[in-house]
Amino acid sequence: MEVTGVCSTANLELVKSLGADNVIDYTKVDFTKSDHTYDIIFDTIGKSPFSGCVKSLKQKGIYLRAVHMTIPSIVRGLWTSMTSSKKVIGGVATERKENLVLLKELIETGKLKPVIDKCYPFEQIVEAHRYVDKGHKKGNVAIKVQSQPR
Repeated sequence: MEVTGVCSTANLELVKSLGADNVIDYTKVDFTKSDHTYDIIFDTIGKSPFSGCVKSLKQKGIYLRAVHMTIPSIVRGLWTSMTSSKKVIGGVATERKENLVLLKELIETGKLKPVIDKCYPFEQIVEAHRYVDKGHKKGNVAIKVQSQPR
């Protein structure tokens, strides 16, 4: 399997260190305008053009959109899935025990490397949202919730 990561100049080394075989700097190149096609496009941000991503898929390719989908993008995704060999899947995954077990195994074996940019205490959740909304986080932002002793 060959993995291509798409990120800004500031994140090139981070994405390479996570194991990407190829890295594209989106500030310099729009991957959707090249002739290269992909088996899977996993869009975690939602800033790439829908039509460009679908065009960049191989036949029987899958476009996974992990961000909130609007009604128009849901309709476009359904239409694409119904009228071509390409599939569009969007939204948030449901929690199932077997998925969580698989994630645990992938993390323990080093095949999945979660990146935590910042961790905020629950009391600073507003500041955490402000930080994320700036659009420059590198990885995930976690909220630490402490349970009260009984």
